[in-house]
Amino acid sequence: MYEVKKQIYPELTKNQKSAICNFLRALVKKSEDLNADEILNKFIDDEKYYLEISASRFEFLSELLYDNTFLADTELYIKECKKYYDYKKKQEPLKQAKKEFEKKMRKQAQDFKMGKEPPTQKQLYYYDKLCQKYNIEKKELSSKLEARDEIDKIITEHENDNSL
Repeated sequence: MYEVKKQIYPELTKNQKSAICNFLRALVKKSEDLNADEILNKFIDDEKYYLEISASRFEFLSELLYDNTFLADTELYIKECKKYYDYKKKQEPLKQAKKEFEKKMRKQAQDFKMGKEPPTQKQLYYYDKLCQKYNIEKKELSSKLEARDEIDKIITEHENDNSL
């Protein structure tokens, strides 16, 4: 898409080219159910309408709108945008899988780190109170990970008992 952008609209200034390309890209993204010809026709019809009422975003298109090279460049850019967004849509499951994998790896790293650190005072206090409340024999907790797991185990066991 970016290579095509460099090749199209040689008669426009940098700002004009950028404005029209950004608008076309947004139009393609918004109209993903339409094909390239339908998007091009919609763009041309809209611009004709806005030029007729003298409210166009692109005043410079008044003489270019009917030029064959302009239409060919616009169609080419729209097709490239369609390809780009189709490709992006197909990549979405891979991105989601990568995010899930990275999330899992961060969790493992956090658990590994917690396994090396001694339990906090808050964890020990909370564990003591839970053991007193449910008359459970206390264990010697050696890490944050072990404390977290023991607290979770006690809470889930007794929540299930209370909900029955």
